[in-house]
Amino acid sequence: MSFKISVSGAAADAVRAALPALVDDLVASGITSLDPALWGPEAEAEAGKRLGWTESVVTSRPLVAEILALREHLLAGGVTHIALAGMGGSSLAPEVIARTSGVDLTVLDATDPGQVLAALRDRLESTALVVSSKSGGTVETDSARRVFERAFREIGVDPVDRIIVVTDPGSPLEASATEAGYRVFTADPTVGGRFSALTAFGLVPTGLAGIDIGQLLDEAESVSLALAVDSEDNPGLILGAAIAAATPRRDKLAIVADGTHIVGLADWAEQLIAESTGKIGTGILPVVLDLDAPELTAALPDVQIVRVVDDAGDEVFSDHDDADLNSAGEIRVSGTLGAQFLVWQYATVVAGRLLGINPFDQPDVESAKSATRGLLDSRPEPEPAAFISDGIEVRGTPHVIGAASDLASAIDALLEELGPDGYVAVQAYVDALALPQLAEVRGLLATLSKRPVTFGWGPRFLHSTGQFHKGGTPTGVFLQILSTPAEDLDIPDRPFTFGELIQAQAVGDASVLAEHNRPVLTLTLTDPAANINTLFAAVR
Repeated sequence: MSFKISVSGAAADAVRAALPALVDDLVASGITSLDPALWGPEAEAEAGKRLGWTESVVTSRPLVAEILALREHLLAGGVTHIALAGMGGSSLAPEVIARTSGVDLTVLDATDPGQVLAALRDRLESTALVVSSKSGGTVETDSARRVFERAFREIGVDPVDRIIVVTDPGSPLEASATEAGYRVFTADPTVGGRFSALTAFGLVPTGLAGIDIGQLLDEAESVSLALAVDSEDNPGLILGAAIAAATPRRDKLAIVADGTHIVGLADWAEQLIAESTGKIGTGILPVVLDLDAPELTAALPDVQIVRVVDDAGDEVFSDHDDADLNSAGEIRVSGTLGAQFLVWQYATVVAGRLLGINPFDQPDVESAKSATRGLLDSRPEPEPAAFISDGIEVRGTPHVIGAASDLASAIDALLEELGPDGYVAVQAYVDALALPQLAEVRGLLATLSKRPVTFGWGPRFLHSTGQFHKGGTPTGVFLQILSTPAEDLDIPDRPFTFGELIQAQAVGDASVLAEHNRPVLTLTLTDPAANINTLFAAVR
């Protein structure tokens, strides 16, 4: 089998306690046979139309030849570079597939005008764009498609020759793309976005980029039988129990790549777990770790750790040295990427059953989208800053901002809202390409707060951990970091620019967080290059 798992400490205790009932209740075979009753009567309607991912290996096989044929056609037409416009599951799975394979794929899942301009200026003459949207109405993806269409025309290239669409059958995007003459791949509508790694959403962009997608499906198939069997050796049951059945329950799960050949799996798993479980006041918040940032691990005294390694060993209940572990125990997983995708998907829905929630809906993701749409429609004047500190505009919820007089005291006031089991979420609505060093604020905050700290580039995280932030365990405090773009970019046939769109997304999300009584501090960098050092100094 191309997947191994070992557990120790409290994680092992959780597996021993929960696994027999999962086997007796025929959970694994129930998932595989598409039984929607496994998550209770309230989830049955949604679950009944969201279990198609269990059959993705079989249903996706016919796509391989089609994708490879299109790749040859594009290469013959001078296309040597693939860009992907997508959000959430439409971008995260292709990103980890491409990074693990070492294949060039430009993923555009941003609305910062600087990042969009960078994608437009990168080998456009030899680029084809894959536009991926399950609903067909995702504003970020639609906006990217519009500017690429215009850019292609400006260099004398017919967009029909360069744009490929992946969407659900019957979506508005399918209708408009078909009318425009684009090549359209329709995906299985019974697969939710975050479960779509092995469907057209994961395979089309990566196959066109040159990845062996047939092998990826082979890797998943190698573990599919083991996942379907009601056995105490089932890796999906073991992993699901390990992450969701501990006593006391752990609502945070640290994931760290520790020598594995897979690049970026934690970022993909972050969305899968957070969006699937973070609702009705409960859930599991993944915390992506970096071995090169020990200050992050030091802030995790009560958090379960998953290590993605090259060889997890042959024993499920490991006797490896626990001297460096915290009391929450440790989980080790190893395997091929295709196998990892499928095992984590099974484990996540098993965790949903153990938590008593519906793992297939995302009720709080739509609230931020609605707030953004309202702001774009009404275009209100920006809320004035509470004060400006060294060129950084400071805003926030009353309990945070009311106790602050400068930047450092505002950060202190936010962290004072942290409870003993809380976490800090940094949400960076800035140009990630121009300001990659901004991510270093995470380690500084971990050192200062002694609590887990997550970091998300906006609006990307809205389609991932954004669900947990509003619907999950209500213990987070939120630091938004915005910037004034050096150059804005209009969106064809839309009454707003990319700069206005990302601003509305940040303000909309902050308003929804505030409605859920979450503490929020919003910092706007008016001169990003200069303001970063000021911000770091204030956090220190």
